[in-house]
Amino acid sequence: MEETAEDSVFLWGARQTGKSTLLKTLFPDARRYDLLKSEEFERLFRNPELLREELKDADPNNLVIIDEVQKIPRLLDEVHWLISNRNIRFVLCGSSARKLVRCGANLLGGRALRTVMYPLVSAEISDFDLHKAIHNGMLPRHYMVQNPQRRLQAYIGDYLNEEIRAEALSRNLLSFTRFMEISAQCSGEMIVYKNIAQDCGVSANTVKEYFQILEQTMIGYLIQGFTATAKRRAISAPKFYYFDVGIVNYLLKRSNMAQGTEAFGHAFEHLIMQEIIAYLGYNYLDEKLAYWRTSGGYEVDCIIGNGRIAIEFKSCDEVKSRHTKGLKAFQEEYSQARLIVVSMDKYKRVMNDVEIFPALEFLSELWKGKII
Repeated sequence: MEETAEDSVFLWGARQTGKSTLLKTLFPDARRYDLLKSEEFERLFRNPELLREELKDADPNNLVIIDEVQKIPRLLDEVHWLISNRNIRFVLCGSSARKLVRCGANLLGGRALRTVMYPLVSAEISDFDLHKAIHNGMLPRHYMVQNPQRRLQAYIGDYLNEEIRAEALSRNLLSFTRFMEISAQCSGEMIVYKNIAQDCGVSANTVKEYFQILEQTMIGYLIQGFTATAKRRAISAPKFYYFDVGIVNYLLKRSNMAQGTEAFGHAFEHLIMQEIIAYLGYNYLDEKLAYWRTSGGYEVDCIIGNGRIAIEFKSCDEVKSRHTKGLKAFQEEYSQARLIVVSMDKYKRVMNDVEIFPALEFLSELWKGKII
């Protein structure tokens, strides 16, 4: 959040990622407008100009925070005026810009930087527990408890009731609930819209819209297929990941996953991918994130940049040569690519040009800037 020294900022992120807690910690003396408070919402909804009247003579050196700004899009006209005419700095916080974009709200014409807050990452937890993260996810309220099931249930219920109804989709709430369950089954897999549509009882176009809603409200990510290979035909269909592995665990009713099981492997992959997404986002790296799969069945879970780094996730105790077939096939296309396997191996080693990282060591090197 160093940008707030000179600039206003849009801070987006899924609910309960810790946006409000962070802002209270960093800026305890800032003036705050919390639109989750009914009385604050009601008075500013009725009279958005109150914001300009109350801040017209405010000290430009004092930051102003508006929490859940998407609830009153008209406030952004007042914010625009205060930035332009009084040099007041704002942090405009919310779950997503989707509602603002859809209603044509004033997005300040580049006068506010955009940043995203993700769930906790391993580098933020001094005694990080990999197995706990794989089972609980990394939302602060979920990671910190022994059994997060009730909190996950409430979280998903709140999301459906607030976010989806706010998107005017309440008439399709049952089909959307079914879609969330099926999309969890597809997490980390290629998306075939037609198949999901049949399972949900809606059209393929509706399924595409549902995925767009998840992406635009920061609930999930679509990872595109890497197709810039010449020797083998690559598949372009996207993969989907929910923003937090704990959400998928709850939707799929998977718990107490033993290492070595398929469920543990999927959750392991999801968590590491989640950390890579956060690393790229927090460091504003202009690096394309993709995966690679060929029509012949070769696959690499994560491709960074234009084939610069290829990463495979394997939750086994000891990576063997058969686990690196996808990476070696990719190396035939990009001979200079850095090849990595993230696994549960005990020690780091190199096997046939492939670096094999224990998961905790990989995450440590990632956040030190030594991987990407």
